[in-house]
Amino acid sequence: MDEKLKIKISIADRVYPLTVDMSQEEGLRSASKKIDIMIKQFEENYAVRDKQDVLAMCALQFASQVEQKQIDNTINGDETIERIKKINAVLDQYLDK
Repeated sequence: MDEKLKIKISIADRVYPLTVDMSQEEGLRSASKKIDIMIKQFEENYAVRDKQDVLAMCALQFASQVEQKQIDNTINGDETIERIKKINAVLDQYLDK
């Protein structure tokens, strides 16, 4: 059973106390750093009214990355299935001779 840790994660100058499994700590800390980096980039490159706008853009950016990976995996999976079908067809022809 994983031991629980009490950690504090800082995002957009706010601290969030969390109780997490030890196995999650590194991922959460890494994610919070990536969010803060992205916030800084949005603030430097765009006219941003408040943190809420920046956080919404970060959420959209991360969600779109996840969605695109799923789309890419689906496309690659379909291509792989088609290749396997072609290989099977060639093997069937060869074995039938």
